[in-house]
Amino acid sequence: MNQRGFLKQYGLPVLTGLLVGGAAVLLTLLGNPKNMGFCIACFLRDIAGALNLQRAGYEAELGSGIVQYMRPEIVGLVLGSMAIALFKKEFRPKGGSSPMIRFLLAVFVMIGALVFLGCPLRMVIRIGGGDLNALVGLAGFIAGILIGIFFLNHGFSLKRAYKQSYAEGMTTPVLMLLLMLVLLYAPALLASSRSGPGSMRAPVLAALAVATVIGALAQRSRLCMVGGIRDAVMFRDFRLVSAFLAIIVAVLIGNLITGSFKGFSFADQPIAHTDGLWNFLGMTMVGWGSVLLGGCPLRQLILAGEGNTDSGITVMGFIAGAAISHNFSLASSAAGIGAGPVAQTMILGFALLAAVSAANLERVEV
Repeated sequence: MNQRGFLKQYGLPVLTGLLVGGAAVLLTLLGNPKNMGFCIACFLRDIAGALNLQRAGYEAELGSGIVQYMRPEIVGLVLGSMAIALFKKEFRPKGGSSPMIRFLLAVFVMIGALVFLGCPLRMVIRIGGGDLNALVGLAGFIAGILIGIFFLNHGFSLKRAYKQSYAEGMTTPVLMLLLMLVLLYAPALLASSRSGPGSMRAPVLAALAVATVIGALAQRSRLCMVGGIRDAVMFRDFRLVSAFLAIIVAVLIGNLITGSFKGFSFADQPIAHTDGLWNFLGMTMVGWGSVLLGGCPLRQLILAGEGNTDSGITVMGFIAGAAISHNFSLASSAAGIGAGPVAQTMILGFALLAAVSAANLERVEV
């Protein structure tokens, strides 16, 4: 491959990865939690808290919990994707592909992510920040994707999606815009943390602007943590893998420049625990479930911005899963895994993934 061909194939994914990593470092400097400049799972959890669907760490004297905030980054990702999709005439509303199954899968993907303490995007950001626990999570993530690929190769499908109305496709972007307007003009309607990770936040407009740019770039590059590994294994296509390698490099360089990098270690990492088994299993569930859903949590937000209502339902499932995780003490913390029935819930989740995988196999012509 000559230089021009290489740049044409890898240029946009690598550029997107570098800018996502740079954005994560910037948003951390502006106030977001360390190693969490961008985290789809964590930010959707905070939104669930802002809507009072969960009140983790609630303290009566403060009148709030520790993970409650209407994160502008989520809104920006959806609106950025919508804007560029409309401009490029790629806003194509469709849906109806096993919506209830997608909702349930999303619930357990979120539970797995909060056992690990982060989505696939935060996983690579944590690696760039020196958190070796995220490498254990990466191993589990790859294992889950390989399980999902096994079922894809044997005909797994959640069936076709159908064309839907323009109004239907706009539902998720409009909902996100309304939540943004509430945050800007009627914030008292939302719960907002005064302590803990939810209280650590970049300025609203800065976070919205940065995420909108990233949303547009992610839409153009088709950025997806799951898709990268899936495509590398199934098609020997490494474009998306190059994007998240670029995220790691950008985060590492950014942390070195800002003096935030403290070296590679397992211990004393921000908002992370050292229980290797649950880091592995949590991300195994995320990888397997995301393959069945057709994309990682970031990709689902981008697709929802393009008018995909199945992805919109999936995002709602993520929010429900975040609420369940905290209301039933399934989510981990820096101290370790949650005090609730984590093992039993994870067993149930893996059983669901296996049942959905097996029940949706189609005959493959040989």
